[in-house]
This record gives sequence, structure tokens and C-alpha cells, in this order.
Amino acid sequence: MAAPERFTEQERELLEPFVSDLDAPVFALRNLPETTRGALFARYSRYPGTLRRLLLDEFAAELDDDAGYAGVGTGRAEQLFERVLGEYGDDSVAQLAGFHVACEWVSNLLTKVIERPRLGAYLEQSTRYIAFDRPLPGFGYRYYRSPALGAEYERAMDACFEDYGSLLAALTPWLAERFSRGEGESPGAHERAVRAKGLDLARALLPAATLSHVGIFASAQTFERLVLHLRAEELPEAQRCGELMLAALRSVAPAFMTRVDRPDRGLAWSEFLRRRAATEASAASRLGLAAPGGRDAAAEPGVRLVRVEGDERELLAALLFERAGVSEERIAAVLARLAGEERMALLAELLSGRENRRQLPGRGLETLRYRFEIVSDYGAFRDLQRHRMLTAQWQPLGPHLGASVPEEVSAAGLDALYERALDRSRGAWQALWDAGLHAQAPYALCLAYRIRYALEMDAREAMHVVELRSGREGHASYRALAAQMHELIATVHPAVAEAMVFRDRSAEPRLERIVAELRGEQRRI
Repeated sequence: MAAPERFTEQERELLEPFVSDLDAPVFALRNLPETTRGALFARYSRYPGTLRRLLLDEFAAELDDDAGYAGVGTGRAEQLFERVLGEYGDDSVAQLAGFHVACEWVSNLLTKVIERPRLGAYLEQSTRYIAFDRPLPGFGYRYYRSPALGAEYERAMDACFEDYGSLLAALTPWLAERFSRGEGESPGAHERAVRAKGLDLARALLPAATLSHVGIFASAQTFERLVLHLRAEELPEAQRCGELMLAALRSVAPAFMTRVDRPDRGLAWSEFLRRRAATEASAASRLGLAAPGGRDAAAEPGVRLVRVEGDERELLAALLFERAGVSEERIAAVLARLAGEERMALLAELLSGRENRRQLPGRGLETLRYRFEIVSDYGAFRDLQRHRMLTAQWQPLGPHLGASVPEEVSAAGLDALYERALDRSRGAWQALWDAGLHAQAPYALCLAYRIRYALEMDAREAMHVVELRSGREGHASYRALAAQMHELIATVHPAVAEAMVFRDRSAEPRLERIVAELRGEQRRI
């Protein structure tokens, strides 16, 4: 039972615009700048009273007729953050406020850098549902430009976008004929599903320079570190984005960005990141590990399981730990007395009962870990890299791992067009690479070209990734990768693989989006 909190009528009138409920023990803040919200919670830990009382006592005094809601406590908040962040460096305080930032007209190459931090929410414009076949008035096709890249680069990129548009236009009627409308499928749903399939296939010809928009919601701490990472990147576009992001954040919450330009803090950190990258590159080169463009032409596309941590007996102990009243050593001793069949039956019982893929087993599943090394097209990498609860590491994008023509494109007789675009893209990459523009050269490569990357995750995240990315509505490229991950997990932890009951095992050619389109129509009725 919450202790009663009493306010005078004047206090209630003052508080009402800023809290969702004046009497409930659980409430939300509203109509306050993020700086003030964060400062309130920062002060909360050392204030003996309630949050509403804190707002009255220390922050609301600055409210006047001219300042309005946006001015509540901002001066007090700025002073608090300048002292705590600047003088004491308490990073936890920078976790108490969040901001929405839009990064527009950024290349697909840069979006991966922007989306790398774990503690943030990112929403990127999709190449699966948006066509990029029409030039923008006064600009041209949507790709990153820079005088340093030269006129030949722009001609190659224009040609890639033209080939993309030609492929999309030719595939759409062919797909409509191959996947004819079934019984009970409305013309509208079928048309949208055909369009989505065509975009899925055609997107592989878009270059990594294709411009996109990314929306970010993250804490001040995440943004501070992202700015420092962007500043340390070799890619000039990333450096420019970091400066623009810093300016945008300082316009809404300058107190959170006070450390970025301090020689002993932000500047030193960015310099450390540059030195670290240079040291790693030097060591790889010295050991003969840096192939041209960071590639190894001998690699085959697919998934390899390179490391496993933990076994199913350890998993069983971890799943029982939170409901037991003894040490994990005691739990393991009891489990050791069970026959193998009994342990497997108990494990199956503890991993069962899920009604949909969003219902995951307990956190004991996190005691097992997998490290996968993957070689796939860049388009599939873009989708898998976005998962927040795993470690993603990737090598530079280059042409040396090759690219392949999708089966449907060949069946439609469009493989010559497809291969022409790939050859032109590779030629543009080579020209940039030979000019010494190693960081910018990947701009020229189509998303069909392959990249090598590692994904390391625990078994709970693996269950989420496999079940989500194997779904029938997903892109064929990453559906195949999810199936391979599942098969590899089954070789070392069969009970875990068996528990992934919502993995879609179907592999027949189909319109991936048709079921979703039909469901959407039903919801709109």
C-alpha cells in the first residue's frame, strides 16, 4: 500500500500538466524537456522525498508565464548535468534521458555504423518495400555523391540504378504469371505480394551507396558514444554525420554533450578508437591476414559454427536455478544422478509450452553460446546485423567473395542484365580502390556482393533469430541462413534445436508476403 502524498490545490494545479496521475504510485512524466526529466531522475537517488515533491521543491520554481512548459527546470537541470557529467563523469546519469534523432540521406554503408550500438532503437527505410527506380527531381538517383569519388563513379551508379529499374519492371509481370492468384486471394493482396517479391529480388542490384533514412531513439549516453565512434571512422561521410548529430543534440540538450570536445575525454576517446583500428589493421597485415579488400576468395557462402560454449546438462541446471533453493553445484549433483533419458525429458518439459515465437524460455537458456561465421550477400547481412542482443563483427565489403544470380532471375531470362550490373559495380569498386579510396570503394558494390561476418549469441537469442528470420515472409537470403544456423545448433544441442518449434521449415518457391497481405486486408475490414 503506497503512503499517501498530499498536495495543496496550488501544488496540484502546478503539477497536473507534468505528471500523468497526481495520486497513483505509478505515473509518467509529460510536457517536460528531456534534460529536465533526466535531471529529475539523476537527483532522485539522493533526494529523500518523492519525484513529484522533488519537481515542486527544486525544479518548478523556474516556471513562469514566458517560459511555459518547455522552460520547467531547464536551468536547474543544465547546472546539475554540467556538474555531474563534467566534474564527476557519472555515466549512469547520461542514461536517464532519451532523444529521437533522424539521420536522412545517409548511405547504406553508413547505416550499419549508425545502427551498431546495442542500447538504442533503430528504424531504417526498407529496400524490401520501397522502390528506388525513379530519380529525385534536381538530384538524380538516390545514392551518395562526393567530388572525391569522381564522374566515372557517378556514371556507374546511374547505370546500376537503371539496371535495377529495368529488372524490377521485367520481373513484376513474370512473377505475376509464375505465382498466379490463388483461390481466396484478392487481386489487391496478390498484386502487393508480387510487387514485394519483385523488390526483394531487385534490391540486390542497389549499390551500398543507396541513400536511406534512419530514425534513432536512444539514451544520451548512447548518442554521446555514437558521436565519438562516428568521428573516429575512416569514412568521411561518417565523420560528417557525427558532427551533424552532435549539433542536433546540442540544440536540444547541450548539457549531455559537454564531454565530447574535452581534450581529456571525448577527443582522447575518438583518438584512441582511431589508434585501435590502425593497430588492428597493422597486425593483420603483418601476419599476412589482410587479403585485397579484406577478402578471401576461397570462402564459400553459408554458415559455419566456429565455437560453442556450454552443454545441455549446464543448460538444465541454469533453467532450474531461479526456482531452486540450493546452490548450482547442488543442482548439478542432483541432475548427475538422473539417467540421460530423464534429463532429456526434463529439458524438453522446461523448454515447452510456448504458444508463439515471442514467448521465450527462461534466461537459463543464456548459459549456452554460439559463434557463427557467415558469408552471405550484403543485403542479408543488413537484416541480421540489426539484432541488438548479439555481437556482430564484420569485415569490409569487397567483391572478392563474389555474388550469385537468384534462381528466379535466371528462370525469368534476366541473368544477363543482372550480371552486367554486377560487373559494372565491381569495375567501379576497383577504380575507387586503385585510387586509394579504400573506405569509400564499397559504395560502388551492389548488395548482391558477399561479405564475411561473425554473429555471436546465446541460445535464447539464437531461438529468437532462427524463428524470426526463418519466417515465410522473410527474404529468401536470410531464411536460408536461419535454416543453416538451426541445423548447426541441432548437431551440438539437439534439445535446443527441437525447442525452436516456430522455425518455418518450408522452402518451396512462393510469394513471401501473400499471407501477410491477406491478414492485413482482414484487419482493415
